[in-house]
Amino acid sequence: MQDRVKIIECPRDAMQGIKTLIPTERKVQYIQSLLRVGFDTIDFGSFVSPKAIPQMADTAKVLEGLDLSKTTSKLLAIVANQRGAEDASEFDEISYLGYPFSISENFQMRNTHKTIAQSVLILDDILNIATKSNKEVVAYLSMGFGNPYGDPWDVDIVGEWTDKLSKMGVKIISLSDTIGSSTPETIRYLFSNLIPSYPDIEFGAHLHTTYSSWFEKIDAAYTSGCMRFDGAIQGFGGCPMAKDELTGNMPTEKLLSYFTSKKVNGLNALSFESAHNEATKIFSAYH
Repeated sequence: MQDRVKIIECPRDAMQGIKTLIPTERKVQYIQSLLRVGFDTIDFGSFVSPKAIPQMADTAKVLEGLDLSKTTSKLLAIVANQRGAEDASEFDEISYLGYPFSISENFQMRNTHKTIAQSVLILDDILNIATKSNKEVVAYLSMGFGNPYGDPWDVDIVGEWTDKLSKMGVKIISLSDTIGSSTPETIRYLFSNLIPSYPDIEFGAHLHTTYSSWFEKIDAAYTSGCMRFDGAIQGFGGCPMAKDELTGNMPTEKLLSYFTSKKVNGLNALSFESAHNEATKIFSAYH
């Protein structure tokens, strides 16, 4: 689907679960440092209920503070319903609307307070809003590698939902680990089967990991044809709506290490080092 590796940096995912509110200007400063690195996309914020995710209530103000004149990175905002999609679509600077679509009924209710059936209708509305505002939708197939709630899961269910989303018009699907339950075998099986079956869909990997298992997870996805990877510097963050026993986000520095060894890392190393230092400052001060 694409001829180069895309790395999506996710400061929104890193910050959203932090209870202490990070000042808007600190968020702007951090995201500005990320915009200099050369990431394909920055998942920078979300247009969701401030009661659900208080940390993201200032997303519009953060956007207003960013200087996008010297970056090639595109911006992605997470939305959970039609209102969020409409709010995000008001900003020309946003290229992507991300929608968390879980194949676990329990998690979808926990995350968006909607059933899967209701979420299908919401996604259809979001796709229409995105089309009218010249944006693309990234559907995150959360709990894509299993779930802790006892909901049905197997690779065929993942395939069935991929097929349904494809027929709805979704062009980017990111298989999301959410709780770190993926194994190299499952990652390899899913991507090696889905990618050739749906050549018009760009598949991504939003993997959570323990420190010891990052390499095998990235390697399984990449060698199976995946060319789109989400990460968060130093592995900060995770989903605040998932179980507490979370493993962290995929550390972006591990993605860079892996893809540098493959000679397919096109990011600015000095700018990444600067952003890494900014991450250390902001996440040590607010946690």
